[in-house]
Amino acid sequence: MRTKSEARRQAILDSATVVFRETGFERTSMAQICEHMGCSKATLYSYFESKEALFVEVVLQSTLGEFDALMASMDLQQQDFGAALEGFGRGLLNLLYSPHVQAVRRLVVADVGRAELGRRLYEAGPARGEAVVAEFLRDAMARGILRQADPRVATRHLTGLLEAEWIDRFLFHVIEELDPASLNETVRRAVEVFLRAYAPEP
Repeated sequence: MRTKSEARRQAILDSATVVFRETGFERTSMAQICEHMGCSKATLYSYFESKEALFVEVVLQSTLGEFDALMASMDLQQQDFGAALEGFGRGLLNLLYSPHVQAVRRLVVADVGRAELGRRLYEAGPARGEAVVAEFLRDAMARGILRQADPRVATRHLTGLLEAEWIDRFLFHVIEELDPASLNETVRRAVEVFLRAYAPEP
């Protein structure tokens, strides 16, 4: 059962999410969040020491639960390695291009100009995910499923290929909602290219 303190913290995050999405990180003040929620600054600062800390928590709460579940679903024991990669790819694109994650990503890209804040978000999100996928690919290399290479570079190649057909449309705000057929074909093509590039040496 959620405690009163936990409920208050979640209410702050819910209010902050609304305000950040409406006005952006730079233009949002803690006073605006207090007004939206109907609480005092003292209450707000008792839970979050700064606007930056609150923003980081908003972003992470919006994305990491689903992303962690996706990472946990990666199964090297699956007989068809290509199918395992395709399952990961479908999960990743469905997550990244879901409406709420698109909104969070745009907020981050538009407003996180401060190096320290950007670093904190990168380390808590993309860097963590990269480490998990790299370990997955490292194991595949050790088993001879993929050729030997830097697993972190291979991870960046894989995720880059998966997003290649969508990222420009996302950045220029012209992306449509991903329909399952288009998404599946995108993933199939990306995984095919990746497996050709990282096929074991003859």
